[in-house]
Amino acid sequence: MKNFIIVLLSSLFIVYSCNKDKQTTDSKKSNTSKAIQKESARSKTQQKASETRKEPSDFVSNEYEIQYDAEGDLNQDGLADMALVLRKKTDTLAQRKMLVLLKNPDKTYRLDKISETVLPDEYNEYGYKMHDPEDISIEKGVLNIKLYDIGPYGNQFSTFKYINGNLILTYIETYNMGAGSHSALYYEPLKGKIVEESINTMKEDMPASTETFKVKKESFLFEKASPDDIIRKVYDSITHE
Repeated sequence: MKNFIIVLLSSLFIVYSCNKDKQTTDSKKSNTSKAIQKESARSKTQQKASETRKEPSDFVSNEYEIQYDAEGDLNQDGLADMALVLRKKTDTLAQRKMLVLLKNPDKTYRLDKISETVLPDEYNEYGYKMHDPEDISIEKGVLNIKLYDIGPYGNQFSTFKYINGNLILTYIETYNMGAGSHSALYYEPLKGKIVEESINTMKEDMPASTETFKVKKESFLFEKASPDDIIRKVYDSITHE
C-alpha cells in the first residue's frame, strides 16, 4: 500500500510538471505571437507613413477623379509640391477630398496631409452649384483656396501655411452682397483678429463702416479645418457680444 501511494504521488507530480511546462511553452508562444503581431503592425504603419508614389495621380483610387490641382513649393524646401481636389465619379453630392503631396528629392511624392472638411459641398440639396468658379493655388509657400459666388453664398477665400510641420489655417475672407448692404469679413485665427466692413446700399451716398474685434487666438489644422464652419462661428461670436 505504501508503495502504491508513492507511485501515485510520483505520477501526479509528473503530470503537474508536464502541464506546467506546457503552460509555460504556450505562454511563451502567445507572447512571441503578440510580439510578432505588434512588430508587423509597426512595420505596416512605418511603411504606410513613408510610402511614396511616382505620380500624383497614383494616389487617386478608381472611384475618384482629380477635379482641381495646383503645383508649387508649399513647405519651402525648393521642390514643387502638389495639392489635389478629388471628387467621386458617381456621386457629385459626396464630400470631396483634398490631398497635399510633398515632393521628395528623388522626384517621387509622399502624401502628407488629407482633408475631407476643408472644402464645402459642391452642390446644395437642390443641385445648385454653391460656388462657381472655384480655384486652388500654391504661391510663396501658401495654399490658397478661392470660392466665388455672386449669390447667397458669397465669396470665401482661405489660406494655409506650414508652421512647424503642420499645415495651419492663417486667413479667411468672405464677401457677401445682400439686400440693402454689402459686407466683408477678414479673420486671422493665429492673431485672434477680425475686421468687419459693411456698405449700406440703401442710402444714396452708400456709407461704409469698419470695425475691428479681438477674439481668442486659434490654430486650425488643415486636416480638420472647415473654413465654412469656422467663419460662421466667428461671425456669430462678434454679433452676440
